Amino acid sequence: MAKVSFIGLGVMGGPMAGHLAAAGHDVTVYNRSGDKAAAWLQRYQGRSAATPALAAEGADAVFTCVGADHDLEDVMLGPDGAFATMRPGAVFVDHTTVSARIARRLAGEGQERGLLVVDGPVSGGQAGAENGTLSIMCGATLEAFGRAEPLMQAYAARVVHVGEAGAGQTAKMCNQIAIAGAIQGVAESLRFAQAAGLDTDKVFAAISAGAAGSWQMQNRWATMAQDQFDFGFAVDWMRKDLGLALEEARNNGATLPVAALIDQFYAEVQQMGGGRQDTSSIVRRLGR
Repeated sequence: MAKVSFIGLGVMGGPMAGHLAAAGHDVTVYNRSGDKAAAWLQRYQGRSAATPALAAEGADAVFTCVGADHDLEDVMLGPDGAFATMRPGAVFVDHTTVSARIARRLAGEGQERGLLVVDGPVSGGQAGAENGTLSIMCGATLEAFGRAEPLMQAYAARVVHVGEAGAGQTAKMCNQIAIAGAIQGVAESLRFAQAAGLDTDKVFAAISAGAAGSWQMQNRWATMAQDQFDFGFAVDWMRKDLGLALEEARNNGATLPVAALIDQFYAEVQQMGGGRQDTSSIVRRLGR
């Protein structure tokens, strides 16, 4: 069993750290708001630290799951950042969805310190984190991936090494691009069925098992029809992720016309007050 630290105990990080503790690892946690760390300790075996640096001291592996690039930079490279105290040979795994740029920067900074660095964004949402069934796409050297994979298996159903530093983040961008197109298609299909006066339950039964079927259709068709949009991944976060994909596309020459359009659709949902609603709320901009 390993001595590990987990930085960031939100709806994703908290359960992931819990799975590491349940697997028997010696877990130290850090969260900017101490109440979340206290709540985690009431549920799981471990300890908390006052700073990321103290959490990482002496750890075999350090995990992060925070908000955005600036949060990650702060907890790893800031005055009390974890890199300052991580020992050579330790593993750093970042599960935040951030830019490939900062993933590559941290890999370079880590290499200078003798650390093994993995950018490992996740897919599967809050339910996947709680159930330990996340999919993780990893950018890393083979050595770093080999050291990190057994630990990540505590909360993942699938862990894939997709390439070198930054490749995990760019693979996550692929994931978000595909989701955006899929949920827009389901939204338009649903509104078309309603406009045509069809029974949406029967339409779902007719088309969901064929080529039109998808995770989004299986899990969001019925709730979209009932104007229910409280199912996890928020519009605000999807806009952040699509922004990362569009930025990377400008760097690598990819063309993302549909992703760019759907990003603007989500901007409309934000203007309607739906920033904290889940991504299926894109159907709201199509009326009824």
